Amino acid sequence: MSIWIFTVLVFVGLMLLAMIRLLKGPTAADRVVALDAINTLVVASMIALSVAFKQVIFVDVAIVYALLAFVGTLYIAKYLGGEL
Repeated sequence: MSIWIFTVLVFVGLMLLAMIRLLKGPTAADRVVALDAINTLVVASMIALSVAFKQVIFVDVAIVYALLAFVGTLYIAKYLGGEL
């Protein structure tokens, strides 16, 4: 097993822990932070898989996903702040 695949498995475990906080979080802010952490771990997993499989396309997809996740987090923050 490659070290990169092991790294992705660790990221998946961390995503599961963040998913528990996402479902259980007492406040909406906790849920937003958990969702943002999951998005960051997904991007890191895509980059690790890009290295493992030697495919540059995963990096491109990770960049687009990170941009969309950032914009989504901004909209959620504006909604929770009462600006929307």
